[in-house]
Amino acid sequence: MNLELMCQKASECKLIVGKMDTDDKNKVLCDAADLLVQNTDTILAENAKDIENAKTKGMETGMIDRLTLTVDRIADMAEGLREVARLSDPIGEVLSMSKRPNGLIIGKRRVALGVVGVIYESRPNVTSDAFGLCFKTGNCVILKGGSDAICSNKAIVAVLKQALIDNHVPEEALNLIESTDRETTMAFMKMKDYVDVLIPRGGAGLISNVVNNATIPVIETGVGNCHIYVDEFADLDMAVKIVNNAKTQRISVCNACESLLVHEKVAKEFLPMLQLAMLEKNVEYRADEVCGKILNSSISTVKPATEEDWGTEYLDYIISVKCVTNIDEAITHINKYNTSHSESIVTSDYDAAQKFLDEVDAACVYVNASTRFSDGNEFGFGAEIGISTQKLHARGPMGLEALTSYKYIVYGSGQIRE
Repeated sequence: MNLELMCQKASECKLIVGKMDTDDKNKVLCDAADLLVQNTDTILAENAKDIENAKTKGMETGMIDRLTLTVDRIADMAEGLREVARLSDPIGEVLSMSKRPNGLIIGKRRVALGVVGVIYESRPNVTSDAFGLCFKTGNCVILKGGSDAICSNKAIVAVLKQALIDNHVPEEALNLIESTDRETTMAFMKMKDYVDVLIPRGGAGLISNVVNNATIPVIETGVGNCHIYVDEFADLDMAVKIVNNAKTQRISVCNACESLLVHEKVAKEFLPMLQLAMLEKNVEYRADEVCGKILNSSISTVKPATEEDWGTEYLDYIISVKCVTNIDEAITHINKYNTSHSESIVTSDYDAAQKFLDEVDAACVYVNASTRFSDGNEFGFGAEIGISTQKLHARGPMGLEALTSYKYIVYGSGQIRE
């Protein structure tokens, strides 16, 4: 379909979707979940084509993991839609209501954004997550996935559209731009007459391109150079479990730990413990001089850290490691090199924990927990459409409320302004 016509039809459709009853929206979401599971074999077959193409092109292991679907991951996608259906519908919620001295009653009511555009890379689960969250909040959605996942995305969208058709909902509520060329992406970013907001999900290059070139308002979702700081008062056994989980549980995600800071008073004891725990995953360390001398280079790869390492999102079994003299140095380092995503401190000291929470500038700040919890489902939002690292409109995991705006509703009894 012509790109502008697709956007125009989505804009026309938003009036229908925006006033749908909650029960009707939930029925579509639950039917879509069932259809995803029923069509698992078809989706996996299309996904296999994408994986084979990725391997042929020499795609990195972490990126192939992002691209890969399994029976369990498709089941999780379906459960994500069901979870969104179970959540309260924010549309129509009255946020406030007050009476002015002149008798006017002024209220604030939550409404849909309208048409949401999502530009994303590799991860085909984003296709169903974005649809579910946008549809529940009365929005139409236009998806522009990466060329790496085009077969997977087409298969998933076909299934989701069937749920719309079965429930007599215009299929223009969900749109996939199938063209994979750069020119189409650039043109899509200029469709401000039809698209109300644009959300990029992917690497730094993609996000920068959208932010710098779109004429549509953008909600920026950032890359994740996430840090964990092991304080001098940390429970070291706890710290090992947290860092190991945050680094190795899944390397291809934006909430994985990429940088480790260790207080000098515990570095000699902690780093060998961590190295043994992560030995199975063959993690590589990019260490400063102090940590480099402590880490055992005979059992793991240990390389000197460069300035670039402190700001790198590896998406691989690599972690940068730095020794610090106090919490202030740790916070300064984090605020200089982080991407405002997720940061964690491991400590048993209350004052240190509060200082970290107060002074670290990030969307999600943790005490004694893995950064891997920065996720819409883990936060109780159902699936997420992204993790916003900006401060306007939405910040952190973006669930239903982040995909809404509001309007003022004003009740009068004949008032005129003098």
